[in-house]
Amino acid sequence: MTFSKTEENLLLIIWGTAFIATCGSLFYSEIMQFEPCKLCWFQRILMYPLVVIIGTAIIKKNAQIALPGFILSIIGAPLALYHYIIQKVNSAGAADFCGQGASCTAEYVNYFGFVTIPFLSLFAFTAIVILFIVSFTKRRG
Repeated sequence: MTFSKTEENLLLIIWGTAFIATCGSLFYSEIMQFEPCKLCWFQRILMYPLVVIIGTAIIKKNAQIALPGFILSIIGAPLALYHYIIQKVNSAGAADFCGQGASCTAEYVNYFGFVTIPFLSLFAFTAIVILFIVSFTKRRG
């Protein structure tokens, strides 16, 4: 099943968003040496495959291949929201979840007083979900 030029462009934007998010997380951990917490790792597990899944859908010109990427994003967005909330509220339950290692409430970056790494993840997952929904409505319409 092939797709229209609009769907292809939307998938390219989705792929670019996932690629930038992946590169950003690698930059923060490998270059800046910020240790990812457990919730960060779960978000990475959901984000990194999107680059391959969406890239494959674009190369093969088959929108069906991209569907697992939508599912991963649907899971990733609320996880990132939860992480952002416990980071900003500094919830005591987060310490129990994270256990040893990096704290889930640590704010390595805080741009403009609210843009943290979990916020960036939330933004990327939400943008990807919205773009997928737009793509699905273009296909049906």
